[in-house]
Order: sequence, then structure tokens, then C-alpha cells
Amino acid sequence: MLPSLKYNLWCIFVFSSLLLFGQNDTTYKNAFLTTTDSSTLQLPIIKERLTLIASTLNSKLPVILLQNNLNPKINIAQNIAISSKPFQALFKSKNGEPLLNEIFTIYQALQSDMSSLPKNNNAIYYRVEMYNYAYNTTVVGIVDINSNTLVRHSYNMQAAPDVPEHLKKIAVAIAVNSAKVKAELGNNINANNAEMAYTKTALNKSKCERSNHLCVAPTFVVKNKALWTIVDLTDLNLVGIRWTNVGTQDEVHISERTVQNEVINNCYCKNAQTINRAAWQMKYMLTSSDGLKIEGLTFNGKKILKSAKLVDWHVSYSKSDGFGYSDGTGCPMYSLSAVTAWDAPVIADLIINKKVEGFVLEQKFQSDGWPRPCNYNYVQRYEFYNNGNFRITTASIGRGCGNDGVYRPVFRIAFEGNNTFSQYNGSNFTNWQTEKWDLQQDLTKYTANGTAYKITGNLNYNIIPNRGQFNDKSRGDFAYTYITKFKTEEGEDDLVTIGPCCNIDYKQGPEKFMEDSFGTENILNNEIVMWYVPQMQNDNSAGNEYCWAEAKIIKGVYKTLIYPCFVGPLFVPIKP
Repeated sequence: MLPSLKYNLWCIFVFSSLLLFGQNDTTYKNAFLTTTDSSTLQLPIIKERLTLIASTLNSKLPVILLQNNLNPKINIAQNIAISSKPFQALFKSKNGEPLLNEIFTIYQALQSDMSSLPKNNNAIYYRVEMYNYAYNTTVVGIVDINSNTLVRHSYNMQAAPDVPEHLKKIAVAIAVNSAKVKAELGNNINANNAEMAYTKTALNKSKCERSNHLCVAPTFVVKNKALWTIVDLTDLNLVGIRWTNVGTQDEVHISERTVQNEVINNCYCKNAQTINRAAWQMKYMLTSSDGLKIEGLTFNGKKILKSAKLVDWHVSYSKSDGFGYSDGTGCPMYSLSAVTAWDAPVIADLIINKKVEGFVLEQKFQSDGWPRPCNYNYVQRYEFYNNGNFRITTASIGRGCGNDGVYRPVFRIAFEGNNTFSQYNGSNFTNWQTEKWDLQQDLTKYTANGTAYKITGNLNYNIIPNRGQFNDKSRGDFAYTYITKFKTEEGEDDLVTIGPCCNIDYKQGPEKFMEDSFGTENILNNEIVMWYVPQMQNDNSAGNEYCWAEAKIIKGVYKTLIYPCFVGPLFVPIKP
């Protein structure tokens, strides 16, 4: 049920009185190596974990459960999930051997989890996420604790949910007690200084890549460098360390934002808000890990989009070594992503050449320590024009964990009705018959107005990729575009991180929905989804900054200078 106008006004009033800030420093030694350091296996926290794994695999139920004074409703939700066939299907191999599973998180379903569920005023929905270590697969279930049923489930192959707090502690303990890390940082390593310890990572030529283990990267900033400690939470050891350059930094203070978090969750995560402005109408909400989502977009009463959202952020810091972060953006109290909603969504006029041409819906996601190194700031922005154009965009505002990062955000855009997708070949448009992908590059052909693709059928829109023509200082998208057949279970509800951080080819996550058990499906005159993955290279060189931020003293006070890199396509109605 949508919140009342009175409640919406209360949310706006509370937010108008909230503020923020952010920054810190240390010393380093040069290094570049791969290690299989097992010196941490004798740590009490690791011994306890190994004992728990052994006892779990020897029990009738090979699942590490959420424990410790659970809310009774969470306990009911957990029991419903693990008693269901879709969850139990991951308990054993084909030969009957027990497989290690773990319940990572359970929470009352958010508005974005329930978008495609039938309306049931008696239902109380909870979301349960279970990770299977053997298959590197996540099953997500929505359960109704009133009817004691699993209402819906989805399997996410080669994907892991947000890492829970106890696994973060294990990862940091492995990092700070590793002989290899001590050789780089000395013995006095402060575990509290570990950045991005929740965030999933990869490393070429390690099990984090080859076997698709669950890996994270507690990272330690020392002066103008950052030491990445790549920890394998499947094998419980350190598999590699890497140094990156993060640029110079100054001291900045960080503020608390507990009250902001509570208001964001109550107003924008648990409830959807509505917009009815300039012939546009939609619902919008914050998700657990898919950013700011819009639903039911219409223009002059015509249905345009089922939904649009930003599923993942992939950040790579080495083309050869393949290490970086896979993360999402989401609600601050339901997500363990490193980059969560910092304040409320903003609706403002879209002004071009001093004239109001429409409006924007914008959300900022920010790490607590931004603009310190290894802290991130992303802006998600929807632009709606009075003439029916709309643009779906995002930007990184740095600072990130290196000065040579490549950012790859993953958009999911679900169109209304049956449509056909086509691509311009230099003389005419060719229809895509089946699910496929394309890369925007130097050889890409465009019409005179910049159109590379179009969608026709129920909708009729030209799709204009960004090449730096939108007056936002962008350097272009260089995007992968994927078209898949619409399926509710393929991302209409919140997705876990679907792609690896560091692939430099088309394997960014959406290809999984073309290469699954359904095979490549027909998309001609069908319900379709567009996945759009731009690529941005950051830069901290003086006068050429991009995807970057830094704090500097200006007129005696600290100011954060930002150099955003906006990306995203423009959709323009095709005139009859």
C-alpha cells in the first residue's frame, strides 16, 4: 500500500534538516605477488569456522543457518525456505554427497521485492538468500510467513549475495594476520582500517577466478597507495595481494548518519513513492541492491516501461591481473553493499539553456568515508523531457581504490508490451531475431540524429547511445547492449550481483540469461529487456580528471572537487 500524502510530507520535512561530510592517512612498501598463504588457519576464528562447516556437513541439513536470538518471524521464514524443494535441491550433489550452503540474509521483503507478486493483504513476505559454496550459486526465495509457503524463488548461477558481517570479520582476520600482508604493512595493522571488506572481488589465475569461489578484498590505504588483500572465503585463505595508486589525499572528517538511514528506509525502501508530472507518471523506490528503481512508467497515459534499475557496479583495476570489485547500490539498512543511499531521492527541474525542458529524478549513493581513497560515490539519474524523450543515466564520482579503474554499471530496462529490437547498419535497420549482444565501438553505425538501435511495436523509440554529445562532459559509453526475452525471475525483483568485476569482454552478467537452460530465445515481436553496460576509464591527471574526486583546501576550508563521468542512452519517440 502506498504511504499517505501526510507521511510523504513528513519524509520530506525530516530530510530537509539532515547534513553530511568525509576523510584519513598512513605508509607503504612496493609489492606485486600472488600467494597461497595459509598461515592464518590456526586463528581461533578460522578454527571455529572449520568446526562449524564440519558439523554442518555431518548433519541432516547441510546449511549454516542464521542463529543468535532471531526475531521469531525471521526464524519462521528460514524454516519455510529450507523446508522447500527449491532450496533443498542445492543440499546434495547428484551422487548424494552433502554440499555446503549458508543462509546469508533474511529480511522483510521491500517494495521492490514484491513488484510482481499478486496482491494479498493477508500475506507477510520475507526474502531469504541462501548461498551454495560448491556451485557458487544463490537461491533467493520470497516466503509468506502467514500461509507458511515459498511464494517464489530464483536461482542465480555463478553469483553470490551480499556478504554478511561474520564473513567480513573472517576475511579481515585472515588479511591482518597473514604473513604476506604483515611483510607489506608491518605488524601493527588495524583491522578497523579495512575498506570494502564486504565487497566481492576476483583475481586472475586464482580460485577466485577459475573455480568461482566467494572472494572479497579488504583493502588498506597507506599514503597514496592501497594494498588489496584478496581473501577466498570458500577455502578460507589469502590468495593474493596487489597495490594500486590512489592519488594524494588530505584529512577530512566524517559525520554519522543514523537518522538519515532510518528515514530513507521507512520512506523509500519499505514504500514506493509516485510521480505525476509533465505528462509522466511512475512509481519509484530504493531497492536492497539494485539502486533506484522506477516502475510502471507512462507518458500521456501510454505505458512505456515495466521497470528500469541499476543492477551492478563492476570496477576493474587491472586488465592483466583481473582484480577489482563487484558491488551494488541500495538501501542503507537492508544492504551490505559498500555504497548505499546517502540521502533521499531528489526531483528537480531539468533546465537546458535556462529553460525548463522536463524534470529529473536523482539518487546519490555514497560510501561513509568518501572522498577518501577506496570510498565510492555514484549518482543515478533519470531525465524526463516534456517532448516524450527520456534518458537513463548514472555517474561515478570517484574516488575509488585506484587511479586506473574501469567502471562498468549494469542497467536493466524492461519495456512494456511486445516489441522488436533493431540495429542500424549504415543504410537501414536490421531486426534482431534472437537474444544477442552488441558492443558500441568505433565501427558502430549511427543515423544522422545519432540513433544506433530502435524499438518498434507496442513502443516506437530511437535509442541514441552516449558519445559525449549530451553536454555533461562525458567521454562516451562504449557500451555493451544485450536484448533478452522478459522473464520475471530474470531480474524483475532485486538481483544479487550477477557479474564478475573484471571481465573485459561481453561477460558482464546479462549474457547468463542468454546462455541458461532456456538457450537463446526468440525476441522478435516479444516482451524484451534491454541490458546496457557502459564502460568508463577514470583519470586523476591534472586538468583531465574523470570519474574522480578529491578534497582540497580552498580559501582556508576543505572543499571536495568532483569530476563525474555520466553515461547512459537517450530514448526518443519515433514520429509517425
